[in-house]
Amino acid sequence: MKRISLAIHGGAGTLVKGMMTAELEVQYKAALKLALDEGYKVLEQGGTAIEAVEVSVKLLEDSHLFNAGRGSVFTADETHEMDASIMDGKTLNAGAVSLISNIKNPVSLARDVMENSEHVFLAGEGAMKFAKDQGYELKPTDYFYDEFRHKQWLEIKDTDSFQLDHSVKKDSKFGTVGAVACDVNGNIAAATSTGGMTNKRYGRVGDSPMIGAGNYANNNTCAVSCTGSGEYFIRGVVAYDVSCLMEHKDLSLLDAANDVINKRILEINGDGGLIAVDAKGNIAMPFNTEGMYRACKSSTGEEEISIYKE
Repeated sequence: MKRISLAIHGGAGTLVKGMMTAELEVQYKAALKLALDEGYKVLEQGGTAIEAVEVSVKLLEDSHLFNAGRGSVFTADETHEMDASIMDGKTLNAGAVSLISNIKNPVSLARDVMENSEHVFLAGEGAMKFAKDQGYELKPTDYFYDEFRHKQWLEIKDTDSFQLDHSVKKDSKFGTVGAVACDVNGNIAAATSTGGMTNKRYGRVGDSPMIGAGNYANNNTCAVSCTGSGEYFIRGVVAYDVSCLMEHKDLSLLDAANDVINKRILEINGDGGLIAVDAKGNIAMPFNTEGMYRACKSSTGEEEISIYKE
């Protein structure tokens, strides 16, 4: 049997150890463990990498702790606008949605765009019409209400300020969740989902739903899900940049991922992190911030659930 592996993330940023309560840390790690275990179970039972990443991301979207799905932050209009994407490394098929509301699991809608439409990327009203045609039941707005998120928004409403999720001065965390997997057949996949920026305006879209920027998968190289300062990850085409270094410079997964996060993105003033796997089941989880909610597991016995730099 080939090596199977799964990695997930719940955002990166200025996660200062002293600023998180022990109780909250336990909650975050429990949520990461649940998403990791359930996604990995799919791989153990012979499921595909696409199925595994969707299962893991859905569980992260269902948690109010992460800025995606249920835990999405508030826009300037006191609404929620969510983005997600998914990509199959075997076929290079991909699906993405942006500026959607009241959808419980945006990653599933992204998968439906990939599998049940002729398109890759749907946004706004069109994406919502597609969801309706696919039989999606819309969740009431109060399902997405979180008191902590609302307080974040109240602090900066009616200003030109915006925040990347948790933000107390420099205590910011980039709000994204994601998963990458390698299945028993050596196929890989990536999925990413986000609630965007607190107090964002003008229909801003970050890197998470953009294939090649925040999410990418190709069996010949790697599967990548990013979390970071979205504008910079878009400019650096970060997810594809890792793949490109592997393909054209023949770098290993670890070397390529480290080069992008610890050198190339820093050179354009971007910060954040990513998770990645290759078709051999190798895993990389580099970040250049104080912390990144992350977890991984593989059939070689590798397992990790972490928040801070070790």
